[in-house]
Amino acid sequence: MSRSPALRVIAGDRARAQIERDGLRPQDIRVMVGASGGPKWLALAKLDEHLFGDFFAGERVEPLHLIGSSAGAWRFACFAQANPAAASRRFAEAYQHICYAPGMGFEDITRHTHTLLDVVLPDDAAAKQVLTNPHIKLNLIAARARGLNAARARGLQAAGLGLTALANAVHRRALGGFFERVLFHAADHQPPFYQLSDLPTRQVALAENNLRPAILASGAIPLVLSGIPDIPGAGPGIYYDGGVTDYHFDIPFSQDGLVLYPHFYPTITPGWFDKGLKWRRANPRHYDNVVILCPSDDWVARLPQGRIPDRRDFTRMPDDVRIREWGEAMQRSEQLVEDFQRLASGDLSALRA
Repeated sequence: MSRSPALRVIAGDRARAQIERDGLRPQDIRVMVGASGGPKWLALAKLDEHLFGDFFAGERVEPLHLIGSSAGAWRFACFAQANPAAASRRFAEAYQHICYAPGMGFEDITRHTHTLLDVVLPDDAAAKQVLTNPHIKLNLIAARARGLNAARARGLQAAGLGLTALANAVHRRALGGFFERVLFHAADHQPPFYQLSDLPTRQVALAENNLRPAILASGAIPLVLSGIPDIPGAGPGIYYDGGVTDYHFDIPFSQDGLVLYPHFYPTITPGWFDKGLKWRRANPRHYDNVVILCPSDDWVARLPQGRIPDRRDFTRMPDDVRIREWGEAMQRSEQLVEDFQRLASGDLSALRA
């Protein structure tokens, strides 16, 4: 019995024209994007494994630049390793089984969450693979706090975040007065999005002494986890979740080739403070050569609870139920792989839907 499509493909005009002419070829893709969103990415788990275990497995003439924030940065730290599919699977299973004991304090939750990095980068060899991969270049975003947002006291930080939200609602550029974007980039190959001017941006080369703290910072949600202080190479300060500035990304990724974006939504929210601003969406010109791969509405509706995993699941369902339902979403993402394989083999029906 045939099933309805699990995968929805949304392509910008230039991307659509190129795929219709040449097909979707791994060598034509120059950039891959990974959004913030906590456990939402688990709905893409099997697609992640396939993309880097199979689709991008061959050698490349031009490197593939990964750009991620928060959960996207953690995912992509797996993809730049020697066995990316195994690393991705390891991370997904560990994330699925996170449990927070009742009454856990703020610092305890932070320390518990940081143990996940030992799963992503289990040893120095894995970190070296990320830093020296000749074909896959890791780039990630963190946000350096300014003003009250850099306060250690949570009450002051909450006040700072409130002011940030108000300023951001007036204009996205106002966000730069409260947070500085920090682009941690591959040291040996400047990414095509190196020069960003929409917000104050600092560029910092990834190295052995800052890879781990940069990844931790990129997932340090304000008021949920502790920020990371004084990252080597980036200067003094407190560094937080990259989704603050780049939740789903609204930047010019690349002028050449295609940009592949496995996403859990068909819509783009530029920054974390834009989630409640329904009128603020990404500049369409930034997505002209982007191919978004996201679950179809019908596929999502058939998941447990009729939705993809969400960070609020930690508090609204028992751990055993959450783990089981997240596991089912991960397993069913194999259907996304099946649909993507048809697209990559030349069936463009999903592109034209």
